[in-house]
Amino acid sequence: MRVVIAEDNYLVREGTRRVLEETNEVQVIAAVDTAAELVDAVARLHPDAVITDIRMPPGHQMEGITAAHEIRATHPNVGVVVLSQHAAGAYAFELLKNGTSGLAYLLKDRVADPDELVRALREVVAGRSVIDPKVVEELVNRSGRLRASPLHELSRREIEVLREMAQGKTNAAIGSSLHLSESAVEKYVSAIFLKLGLTEENHLHRRVGAVLAFLRDEAAERHT
Repeated sequence: MRVVIAEDNYLVREGTRRVLEETNEVQVIAAVDTAAELVDAVARLHPDAVITDIRMPPGHQMEGITAAHEIRATHPNVGVVVLSQHAAGAYAFELLKNGTSGLAYLLKDRVADPDELVRALREVVAGRSVIDPKVVEELVNRSGRLRASPLHELSRREIEVLREMAQGKTNAAIGSSLHLSESAVEKYVSAIFLKLGLTEENHLHRRVGAVLAFLRDEAAERHT
């Protein structure tokens, strides 16, 4: 995979480059330190995917997310992996609120696990989505908010399945992780969709939509 990296911290940027190139599955064709340079590199080099920090010059706010939205709008075949130091779901919701295809939100400690990082790249290149399970875990543990949301209706096992879904796993992979049959996983997934009101007619990818139910609560709290 041909990848562009955007990160204003030189050590993190070069460390990410080295981790990826040592897998022999990724060619880093550019490494830049601003969102504007990232957008320009995508237009010039046509990578398969990009990896970007959230906060970059000049404002150190959400430049990476803004760039991700622009890249997906103008180059829909380019997958985007956003790296963040923050497990707060509001950032992930901001990234995914207008559509989930080809987007991933991972915590920066995933850089230390090249297999996870490469898996996320493969997923976004294929047009799928990944949300860091630690983000979901944090939100699951906020039981006070869960009691006031449809998520409170989910059983313990359904929450476990939802956590696995957030990692982009198939039903078969979820079954293997939780020691369930694939048919049992399908029943849990269907129950999650039903309880969260994610019908067949809903244009949002339902698997990611289930996870977004967590993130929506977090975003709402952040703006109150």
